Amino acid sequence: MRDDAAFEADAEPASPGDAARLTLPLAAARTLHLAAQGLLAPPRRKATPDDVLAAIRRMAQLQIDTIHVVARSPYFVLFSRVGAYDMRWLDAHLAAGRLFEYWSHEACFVPIEDYGLLRHRMLDPSGMGWKYAADWHAKHRREIDALLERIRASGPVRSADFARAEGDKGSGWWDWKPEKRHLEVLFATGALMVAERRNFQRVYDVAERVLPHWRDARDLPSRADAERALLLRTAQALGVLRADWAADYYRLPRRPYVEALHALADAGELVPVRVEGWKPDAFVHRDHAPLIDAAANGTLSSTVTTLLSPFDPVVWDRKRAVALFGFDYAIECYVPAHKRKYGYFVLPILSRGKLIGRADAKAHRAQQVFEVKSLHLEPGVRVSGRLVSDLRRALQRCADWHGTPELRIGAAPDGLAEALLAQAPGDA
Repeated sequence: MRDDAAFEADAEPASPGDAARLTLPLAAARTLHLAAQGLLAPPRRKATPDDVLAAIRRMAQLQIDTIHVVARSPYFVLFSRVGAYDMRWLDAHLAAGRLFEYWSHEACFVPIEDYGLLRHRMLDPSGMGWKYAADWHAKHRREIDALLERIRASGPVRSADFARAEGDKGSGWWDWKPEKRHLEVLFATGALMVAERRNFQRVYDVAERVLPHWRDARDLPSRADAERALLLRTAQALGVLRADWAADYYRLPRRPYVEALHALADAGELVPVRVEGWKPDAFVHRDHAPLIDAAANGTLSSTVTTLLSPFDPVVWDRKRAVALFGFDYAIECYVPAHKRKYGYFVLPILSRGKLIGRADAKAHRAQQVFEVKSLHLEPGVRVSGRLVSDLRRALQRCADWHGTPELRIGAAPDGLAEALLAQAPGDA
C-alpha cells in the first residue's frame, strides 16, 4: 500500500518534472542506491564473464586491495553481486583491454571506455599527492626515462623482475626498491599501463602498446567535459547523490558541487528529489528515474543477503554509509590489534536493504574452513527465523565459493552461532 504522506506529488509515474516535488522515504533512497549498485536481487542464474564486466560498469570502478584473508577485495565485491564465479574472468577482462587500472577512487579497475575521463590526471599528476612521487621523479628522471625506453624496446616487466640490492631486505610495504618506485611514477603519469596481472602482480607495458588507438589530440575530452561525465557516472553508480558525496567517488577536487548538480538537473540529466531526514538536496540519475515511484511506495526493495568487502562502494564513504544505512563502518585492518573494536578484516552484512551486522572472517584454504571469528549484529536488529535462514545461506555460499565449505562461527550474539550452524532442510 502506498504511503502518500511520504510524497509531495500525486500518484503519476515519476518524471523529471514530477520528481522535483517528491520527498522520498530514506528506505527508498537505500533501494535506489542498492539497485544502482547491482544489489537489489540475488543472482537468478549462474554467472558468466559478461556478468563480471557488467557489474564493474554498473559500479563504474572496482577498487583494488591486496589483503587476502578472504578473497581479495575486487574479487569479493564482484561475488557480492554476481554470486559464485571464476576469479580468472576479472584478470581476463584486464588482459583483453576491456578494463584498465588507474587512480580513480583509489587504485581501481575501470572500464576502458572511461580512460579519457581520467587521462587529465595522468597528464598533470601534481595534484594526486602521495600517488605521484614528484620529488622522486625529479631526482631520478634519467633512470626513469631509461627504464621506460627499456620496456618500450624489450617488452613488459613486473616489479618482481628487479632484484633488491645485496643486503637490502626492505622494511615494510612502502619501502619499495628503486625500480618499483620508477614503475609507479611511470604508471601515475600514464606512460605505463597495467597490461595484465599474474598472480595478482602488475605487469607493466608502455601505454601505446596497451592502448594503441588512443590519441590525446583527437580523443581527449576537455577537463570540464570530463568532470561533468564523472559527476554523472557517480550519480548513476550511487543511485542517489548529494553534493557532499560528489567528490569522494572519483576523488574529485574538494569543493562545493551544489551548483554543478543543479545545472545537470536543469539539463535533464539528473532528477532532483528530497529525502526525509536530510537537509541537502539529493539527485537521481535520469536512467534510474523509472524506479523512483516503485522505490518510494515499497513495491521495489532489495531482497539480497550477502557479505560485503570493506572496500565495497556501499561502505567506502563512511559518512554516506551513515546517512543511508545508519551504519558507522571503519576499516580496522590498518589499526593496531589492541585498538580494534570488531576485528582485522570485518565484512559488513547486507540483508534485505539494510546493513544489519558485521563478520570478522578468514578463509583457511588449506584446511577448507571458513571461519567467522566474531559476528556482530547492529543495535535493534532482531534475530528472527528469516534472518537466521538468510544469514546461514549467505555464509555458506561465501564459504563454498572460497573452497572452504566447512563453516565455523566463534563469538556471536546469544544462540546465533548455534542457530546458524544447525542445518535446516534444503540448506545443504
